[in-house]
Amino acid sequence: MRFAVTILGSNGAVPTADRHASAHLLESEAADILIDCGEGTQLQLQSAGAGVGRIGLILITHLHGDHYFGLPGLLTTLALTGRTAPLRIISPPGLRAKLTHLLDLDRYALPFGLEFVEHAASARSVVAEMADLEVLAFPLRHRIPTNGYLIREKSRPDTILKDQLERFAIPVEAIPDIKAGGDFISAEGQRIPHAELTAPAPAPRSYAYCSDTAYFPELSAYVRGVDLLYHEATFLHDLAAEAAEKGHSTAHQAALVARDASAGHLILGHFSARYRDVEQHEREAREVFARTTAARDLYRFVIPYSGRRGN
Repeated sequence: MRFAVTILGSNGAVPTADRHASAHLLESEAADILIDCGEGTQLQLQSAGAGVGRIGLILITHLHGDHYFGLPGLLTTLALTGRTAPLRIISPPGLRAKLTHLLDLDRYALPFGLEFVEHAASARSVVAEMADLEVLAFPLRHRIPTNGYLIREKSRPDTILKDQLERFAIPVEAIPDIKAGGDFISAEGQRIPHAELTAPAPAPRSYAYCSDTAYFPELSAYVRGVDLLYHEATFLHDLAAEAAEKGHSTAHQAALVARDASAGHLILGHFSARYRDVEQHEREAREVFARTTAARDLYRFVIPYSGRRGN
């Protein structure tokens, strides 16, 4: 079952030649989800070989331009390529007002429904469901209202063992009750325990996106047990005071969140353009949390089944 994240943009407010503004694409069996849409996102989608037609939901963390200025171009491209399926965009309040007048300047109206859902997270809560996925928003601490997002698979029922079905001649109509946790009682009155008839389903996988935010220890509780954590690391820790002043984090602080959340893996991103490379970010974070990778544009992270259960 597909569950993977492609880094479309890993830089902060000012893009560089090889690091674009913020955007991630989560691919799943149900649909693709775009998280943030900075300038150049649709070009990065093309470079990644990702089709825009499968995007079923867009999540915007906050209303700073480097996180949503790519939306008008992307929406126009979706219209020109024949999209008719409705599209939902979740963001803090104000995005509709910022985009509507610009889209009205276009010659043609969008041929698909565009739903704006405004949500300023104050606690962790479910904001969307898509087939086998649910999306939760939680508050970050930046200079304006900012959402973090947690995307996770829904729990699946245990898998029925085909050989056991044949062995005990279990009828099809009995399978739903077994999947729901029940035992099977044969025509002879023999009780076959649920555990003998099923194998546990894989633990749901999860991905959390935390950009932009100042460090605050409580954040780890929102993403507890997440398989893959993306956390901004705009600065190295020698600039911790500047990071706090601007509502950002350091690589060291991102690692603290990952460690305290017992995350599976940490990806650092949203780097300041002052850094020509980000190897030092990776080294700094690994001193606290070894399973850390500094984001590179167009890297694709496949999230495997791990048996971990959290968040």
